[in-house]
Amino acid sequence: MRRGLTNSDARGVRTAAAAAVGVVALVTLTAGCKVETVGAAEPTALPVQAPTRPTDDAKPGGGGASPSAAPPATPSPTASRTPSARPSPRPSTLMSVGDRSERVRELQARLRQIGHFDRSPTGYYGSATVASVRSFQGKRGLERTGRTDTVTWDRLLAMTREPSPEELDPPTAEPEAVKPDARCMEGRVLCISKNSRTLAWMIDGRVVSSMDVRFGSQYTPTREGAFSVYWKSRHHVSTLYDSPMPYAMFFSGGQAVHYSSDFAARGYNGASHGCVNVRDEGKIASLYAQVRNGDKVVIYW
Repeated sequence: MRRGLTNSDARGVRTAAAAAVGVVALVTLTAGCKVETVGAAEPTALPVQAPTRPTDDAKPGGGGASPSAAPPATPSPTASRTPSARPSPRPSTLMSVGDRSERVRELQARLRQIGHFDRSPTGYYGSATVASVRSFQGKRGLERTGRTDTVTWDRLLAMTREPSPEELDPPTAEPEAVKPDARCMEGRVLCISKNSRTLAWMIDGRVVSSMDVRFGSQYTPTREGAFSVYWKSRHHVSTLYDSPMPYAMFFSGGQAVHYSSDFAARGYNGASHGCVNVRDEGKIASLYAQVRNGDKVVIYW
């Protein structure tokens, strides 16, 4: 007959069971790792894939992916554009066609020093000055504009010296005295000879001053005969040819005695449109101040 467990026997069984559980726990602790699923790969072997775009974890302090794991930022079009170099400003123009000044006279005198201007300075920027400036610019490898800009002027100053008063305003030779026409011997007369190309300002048969003059071409001849001054215009500009006619003293229609910068520059290589040109500005300025409306004008051969 099987004997039942006594109280002491039951306590022994419980004690043995407790001891077995302790052994198992001790073995587990001494293994040093947690239980893993059989056949699972080691965590360190898992590939790390960079996120395709930054996540909230990548924000500062988020403890997520490091900055090197984020894709490079796309530069803005403005940041990637290389600034283009600004073009150099064009040199400013100092003198050009139509200008009249002492600076133009200095330009002409300096050009004459180095053989680019073959006539006396006039202070007027006409076609002859344009051609001379172009010649100078071409020799120096500059743009041949004919205008005197800052680059052209600086180059000319470096190559020349300051003109003397004689270079700026060369003296005009006194024309030879000729026997005047009989109509010039009385009263106040502008006595003009086509043969000697001179104008004599005469009062009662006495020559007060004289100057060389130029006449019209064969297609626009200067009229001959006895006339009188009917109108004076100090700063006149021709309405027909749009050309300046300073110190104009009109004697027959549109024909007048006046200063000509072209005559001063080109001499007898040119001609007027019928007027009597004077090339010495100082002399005609003095003459203009003396002549009155009504004074006689005699033009003859």
